[in-house]
Amino acid sequence: MIDDFLKLDIRVGKVIQVEEAPDLRKPVYKLTIDFGAEIGVKRSLAGVPPNYKKEALLNQLVLAVVNFPPRQMGKHLSEVLTLGVDDAEGKCVLIKPDWDVFLGSRLH
Repeated sequence: MIDDFLKLDIRVGKVIQVEEAPDLRKPVYKLTIDFGAEIGVKRSLAGVPPNYKKEALLNQLVLAVVNFPPRQMGKHLSEVLTLGVDDAEGKCVLIKPDWDVFLGSRLH
């Protein structure tokens, strides 16, 4: 079982751009996330509205799986899976480090 978990490459990235994706069925933000020199800048679609305003996400650290294949959603490509959990109302809350860490740091 631990071997399956270790196959996931979960890294810390900083949200550097947030855009709306009004053409998708559910409210979704297009996040541009910087994972540092090793991984680089990747895009992710995150169903986090209404818990987060676009401005509040800028410069936030987030955790994402970076070794899944890209996924096409409508006309948008999601390159990484940004991680979150449901709150009491079933809305997504992002998983983030408690304090600043190096971009690209791996979860272990």
